[in-house]
Amino acid sequence: MNHSIKDIAAALGAEAFGAVDLLIASVQEPASAGPDDLALAMDPKYAADLTAGKARAAMVWDGADWQAMGLEAVIVSKRPRFTMSGLTTMMDRGQGYSAGLHPSAVIDPAAILGADVSVGPLAVIAAGAQIGAGSVIGPQCYVGADAVLGANAFLREHVSIGARVRIGDRFIAQPGARIGGDGFSFVTAERSGIEAARESLGDQQETKAQPWTRIHSLGAVVIGDDVEVGSTTTIDNGTIRDTKIGNGCKFDNNSQIGHNVVIGNDCLICGHVAVAGSSRVGNNVVLGGMTGISDNIFVGDRVITGGATKVLSNVPAGRVMLGYPAIQMDKQIELYKLLRRLPRLFRDVAGLKNPVSKDAPND
Repeated sequence: MNHSIKDIAAALGAEAFGAVDLLIASVQEPASAGPDDLALAMDPKYAADLTAGKARAAMVWDGADWQAMGLEAVIVSKRPRFTMSGLTTMMDRGQGYSAGLHPSAVIDPAAILGADVSVGPLAVIAAGAQIGAGSVIGPQCYVGADAVLGANAFLREHVSIGARVRIGDRFIAQPGARIGGDGFSFVTAERSGIEAARESLGDQQETKAQPWTRIHSLGAVVIGDDVEVGSTTTIDNGTIRDTKIGNGCKFDNNSQIGHNVVIGNDCLICGHVAVAGSSRVGNNVVLGGMTGISDNIFVGDRVITGGATKVLSNVPAGRVMLGYPAIQMDKQIELYKLLRRLPRLFRDVAGLKNPVSKDAPND
């Protein structure tokens, strides 16, 4: 998979300079790049590594004096990290899955597979499932009854898609992703302590201990186009209506999306985020790592939450939130600053108190 510098630059819409016919075999960091590698050095802080390394070609920052660093050819982009997206696509060697249907795969005769679908070892595709053209179903994956998977899907190993889940085109799921498990829905025969505590904000009142009874999930999951789901991320079925994920959403590893949740388009859901049941998330929302969204609330378009933020009430569109409970980030940072000053404030007050106490006249 060798590409010339000029071909790489042309494919990425970037500029190439120097010995543009140089062939590149792979992409490496500047310190470890060899003569046949393209070094990624998109910031001046990598200049020393380039000078000391063995790379002949690099992707560099705009304005870099590349010849002084001993390079023979460079690629220059105005937005290098965005260009890096296309570069990594070109240079990705894939997972080595074989084309076609592996003989150990179990494919129900009632399943419908589009053209050029690959199914890996020990994968199971249930009756009525539909797999779009060009899709890759990795080893030990499961696609449930009547599930629909669009064109050019890529399921890594151990991905499971539950019955009746519907997913659009170009879906990517990393190892262990689970789509379409039952929602976490349980109820007691009589009013429970948690119901009383929620209504009273802390008092369980005269409720008694009771067993929990399952509420089955009759809904499914509907996912749009160009969605990516990280390893061991779970998206639960709706209880009656479907859980819905919009186009272009990207989920990091270990995220949990509860039953009946609706998420808009082009959202970024980072690692360990949990969105509780029946909440709604708008378009272009970014939820930082370990963010928690309480149940039955709404998060507006283009909201951003910092890491470990806990959202307990509705958030208007465009807000940047931080903390527990979540408040606007600038206010939260100001509160942090004030908290750090409290020890000094206590010392100052104690210092004022002592002279006043000593100078007070005796009765």
